[in-house]
Amino acid sequence: MSAAEVAAEAPHLLVVDDDARLRGLLQRFLGEQGFRVTAAADAAAARHALAGFAFDLLVLDVMMPGESGVELVESLRAEGREVPILMLTARGSPDDRIAGLEAGVDDYLGKPFDPRELALRIRTILRRAAPPPAAEPAAGPVQLGLRWFDPQRGELRGPEGTLRLTGGETALLAALAARPNEVLSRDEIAAALGTPEAGERAIDVQVTRLRRKVEPDPREPRFIQTVRHRGYVLRPGV
Repeated sequence: MSAAEVAAEAPHLLVVDDDARLRGLLQRFLGEQGFRVTAAADAAAARHALAGFAFDLLVLDVMMPGESGVELVESLRAEGREVPILMLTARGSPDDRIAGLEAGVDDYLGKPFDPRELALRIRTILRRAAPPPAAEPAAGPVQLGLRWFDPQRGELRGPEGTLRLTGGETALLAALAARPNEVLSRDEIAAALGTPEAGERAIDVQVTRLRRKVEPDPREPRFIQTVRHRGYVLRPGV
């Protein structure tokens, strides 16, 4: 395979940040790490890029002029775009990070950060998003009412066809499906997602997002159940 072919196979990242200096540094560093990188200064430029390319992952700043990073994520998810997103934030409070997770980001990294950690987190998210799932797959498809989850393919299917899952949601459901009827602690789930430093609330947010796609009534979950003070358990069935 030629050098051009190798470059074409590299994951294509979209870096969105209004800080021109940081944007340039990230574009150069991530390029040196083997990624293809396109840069955008704001949400409008990001939308223009997204219209022309299929990106493997977005690196997105929270605070930007005009449409914020969180607003852009909410809009992309509402449009059905499930591209993995890593959010950069200068705000260190848990509430700000939770807001990003609730909007649909896969991970977050506080500023200032070590670029090596950024590259590591990107690779972790890309591994989660790629089949097969990070978790040890179950023996076969798992029934969740009218839907079936295939751990081998990382697909959730129902009467309406294949449902869209983010990489994080796929990894979470795969981790639960690998050990059905067994309680997984939040620490075990965080490890399966490749984010061992994630707090309990961050895991709860991801479970809540997954329930919206799995449960007939997310307010009264039948399949992904909470076990108080212990964690979560998947109860497959009709």
